[in-house]
Amino acid sequence: MTTMPMTLPGGLDGPRLRVATYNIHKGVRGVGPRKRLEIHNLGLGVEALDADLVFLQEVRLFHHRDARHFDRTWFGWPEQGQADFLAPEGYSSAYRTNAVTRDGEHGNALLSRWPLGDVEHHDVSDHRFEQRGLLHVKVNWRGIDIHTIVAHFGLMHASRVRQAQRLGAYIRSEIPAGVPVVVAGDFNDWGERLDPMFQLAGLVRAHPPGAHGRTPRTFPSRMPLLSLDRVYTRGLRCAGMSVPRGAAWARMSDHLPLLVELELT
Repeated sequence: MTTMPMTLPGGLDGPRLRVATYNIHKGVRGVGPRKRLEIHNLGLGVEALDADLVFLQEVRLFHHRDARHFDRTWFGWPEQGQADFLAPEGYSSAYRTNAVTRDGEHGNALLSRWPLGDVEHHDVSDHRFEQRGLLHVKVNWRGIDIHTIVAHFGLMHASRVRQAQRLGAYIRSEIPAGVPVVVAGDFNDWGERLDPMFQLAGLVRAHPPGAHGRTPRTFPSRMPLLSLDRVYTRGLRCAGMSVPRGAAWARMSDHLPLLVELELT
């Protein structure tokens, strides 16, 4: 596995919170006879990210059909839910279901090497064909409470706009003013049109220092063209950003992870 180096400007030497956001595609790639289990490789990948906080989307607690299918493979389907399975040693995990399907379910997860507080789930589904939710977890980082929200927005722009509005309303209602906030996930915003909605909620999109416009491209993983995976913050600023590259990362999911280093403002 290879990683693009962090872009780190001079003069920023305070404590840094290293966060990653990663859509893991339910730990499985391919279809039919070429369908393969990637959750074991993803475990190595998540550990290699060495992030304080890992925001994960499309995570399974269980899926009966895939479990039966992959029980016959060399490593087999993990007995744990994917969030617990992917958490490196010493990390805690939080998970909530977004969508329920015929054979299982999937949702968002947060992995943290810092103590976790309350774990909340907020439904932001816009229509019955797409079940979406926000995972809200309070994290104690170096004695400071930081509110984290893992998000995975819908496939239609109108739905994403309404979900951004609901996210803003949720932050105003549930998170005290002035408290640091990190929102990260897969926003499916290929048209780059949601940033003004987040600004209304007091959130700023993390960009590489000195850069303007898009964050690094993360989708599709084999030839990234779109910046779907992002980090938005309140009370923190971006001190560095990178996207891991290489054949191993391209194999594990249809998204690449995004790594961001944050400092308190």
